[in-house]
Amino acid sequence: MQRAFIIRHDDRGGNGPDDGDMTETVSTPAGAPGTPGAPGGRLALLDLLRGTAVLGTLMTNVWVFTAPGAEVGILHGAGGMPGFTSPSDGAETLFRLVADGKFLSMLTLLFGVGLAIQFDSAARRGLPWPGTYRGRALFLLAEGTVHFVLVFAWDVLMGYAVTALLVARLLTRSERARRRVMWWAGGLHLLLMGGLTAALLASGDAYGAGAGGDVPRRVVDLYAHGGYPDQIAFRLENAVALRLEPVLSFGLLVFLFLLGVRLYRAGAFGAGTAGRRMRARMLGWGLGLGVPLTALSVLAGPGGFLLGRYCAAPLVAVGYIGLIGAAVDRFHREGWFAQGLTSVGRTALSAYVLQNVLCVLVSYGIGLGLAERLGESGRPWWVMALWAAVCAVLMAGSALWLRRFARGPLESVQHRVLRR
Repeated sequence: MQRAFIIRHDDRGGNGPDDGDMTETVSTPAGAPGTPGAPGGRLALLDLLRGTAVLGTLMTNVWVFTAPGAEVGILHGAGGMPGFTSPSDGAETLFRLVADGKFLSMLTLLFGVGLAIQFDSAARRGLPWPGTYRGRALFLLAEGTVHFVLVFAWDVLMGYAVTALLVARLLTRSERARRRVMWWAGGLHLLLMGGLTAALLASGDAYGAGAGGDVPRRVVDLYAHGGYPDQIAFRLENAVALRLEPVLSFGLLVFLFLLGVRLYRAGAFGAGTAGRRMRARMLGWGLGLGVPLTALSVLAGPGGFLLGRYCAAPLVAVGYIGLIGAAVDRFHREGWFAQGLTSVGRTALSAYVLQNVLCVLVSYGIGLGLAERLGESGRPWWVMALWAAVCAVLMAGSALWLRRFARGPLESVQHRVLRR
């Protein structure tokens, strides 16, 4: 039987009792680490970063929804980056390189921040840990499973839930122990990605090797003309293959969760001088190392896919956090665009699921079927326009929703189910 740790207030700071992961609003008492000095003590930068990360993941996923065979077709090489052979191909490649793996890594790191906030909240109230957090993680696993089955095969929630269960236990250990686990996880991940990349380069094959790919006609027809129950059944039949990403990248998930914990406790999201300096270093090191590595992955061709998405992308994500933080520090004013991103961040779980539902209804045959009707005609411009339109809907919709409700729709369901 696992033992629950009682954690007592140690002036770490943190957030309210319902805060901490991608599904909740984030607020903190005055003077706590990470406080940006926003009205009411909100961790406004975290909300804005989370909203950016959620919409940024769609910059990658929108190409999955619109590829031949959609999510399953990706396993057969559909939807690969086209390169720079024409202006339209170059625009698509640049658009995708900006996002591929970067915002997913950012979202993962921020989930680790949320976990640290949950821990600190429990510490302030002297509650056992992991305690009720296990229920939150298991509920997230259930939510992710439903999302996988009914909406989108490349769900991230299931992997986050499993990783959270492990990292939650690590938060009761010493800083030295967490640091050791973090670097071991990161090192093993790099070894795995390096070995797989070497094998791909040696074989001349790669994941996503080509824009068209050799996708079986039955898979293309399933998403272009098949019924919704057939798509669900096919997703379940291929569940093992479709769930490989979180298994292969588990070391990276653990590393980024623990990195998020360290950055939060070091004050990387605070408004003071120390926080600004940390974000400046994150910007310099993240982009300074990540961008050249991304360029190398492109030069390596399709075989460099793993290097770009799972090795360079996390570094760029750290740089993105520093860049966004620097922009917030410089301009201070929160216009409608920043307010929209912040609203998405406060309703992150609902926004993440809804953006995938909207893309399904627009792209698949069970809805408008634009993936087949438009096909290569107008690509990549109509796909980029779809991403922009969904982002606009989510930013406006979440802002309007929060005028009346304190939480997003799915966040409210989670809160009611888990409330004691």
